[in-house]
Amino acid sequence: MPANQQILLDNRPAGEAVASNFKLVTSDTPELQDGEVLVRHHFLSLDPYMRGRMNDAKSYTAPQPLGQVMGGGTVGEVVQSRSPKFQPGDQVAGMGGWQQYSVVKADQPGALRKVDTSQVPLSHYLGAVGMPGVTAWYGLVKIIQPQAGETLVVSAATGAVGSAFAALAKARGCRVVGIAGGPEKCGYAVAELGFDACIDYKQHNNAASLSKALKAACPDGIDGYFENVGGMVLDAVLLRMNAFGRIAVCGMIAGYDGQPLPLAHPALILTNRLKVQGFIVSEHMDVWPEALAELGMLVGTGKLRPRESVAQGLEAAPEAFLGLLKGKNFGKQLVKLI
Repeated sequence: MPANQQILLDNRPAGEAVASNFKLVTSDTPELQDGEVLVRHHFLSLDPYMRGRMNDAKSYTAPQPLGQVMGGGTVGEVVQSRSPKFQPGDQVAGMGGWQQYSVVKADQPGALRKVDTSQVPLSHYLGAVGMPGVTAWYGLVKIIQPQAGETLVVSAATGAVGSAFAALAKARGCRVVGIAGGPEKCGYAVAELGFDACIDYKQHNNAASLSKALKAACPDGIDGYFENVGGMVLDAVLLRMNAFGRIAVCGMIAGYDGQPLPLAHPALILTNRLKVQGFIVSEHMDVWPEALAELGMLVGTGKLRPRESVAQGLEAAPEAFLGLLKGKNFGKQLVKLI
């Protein structure tokens, strides 16, 4: 069995996460037991939710245990199998974590699924045709419930979730406006992802200024908002929401280091009779097949052309992850492991 490089959570961050919170180790891979498969990971997914799990705090999921492999989505290839469900050479997606190999119990529900790479590249099963894509689909379809002609806004617009959101929303006849950081990202959002407009939040130092830009980009107001950021961005959007608007709350990356994110105008939720709903996509596994089918079709037909930022080698994962939290990535952040 091969030696296995792994990255563990060594200690918890005090405020901002740093590279020394992680530890790179090499361990022996255990022999397979009946019903198990050995997966060689080709790509590791890095996602903002991982920052919340580094804290020892009450949340929707248990904290990442200290001294154990960091959790995370992976895609790769079965190299050994003692299960009739998988054969060597099968391309698979799972939650293998920050390591080169994983031993997976094939009968564990949801632990591993075969993927078809004839139309969709393997890495996209960690982004547009994976958890981020389904996240965008659920927030749009089940919470915002858009009608053709409505105006929708999404923050972190050029990331894995935001780019999928744009394609899904345009397919439903909506006007879609993004919020992203920097002129390059905003240009890409309009030219490549199909956004009708994109606002560079870095050009605005307060919610009033950002809200003025939103008013110009959304002259008919905002009917639906997909929230990934929080803080000033949410304050700005609330000022532009139409009556009976819907807000799907997916992430609050502005507050992942522990600082509070007070709302400047919470009364607008009442005044405009807004629906504000948080969600965790892993609690809605029943919709994944429908969502993945639509997302796969959008990628396969070229209507969704997701961009990827790829770090090379497992040892690069901590710095790539810290960069993701600061918006240094462009598109889906991956680590190439092979």
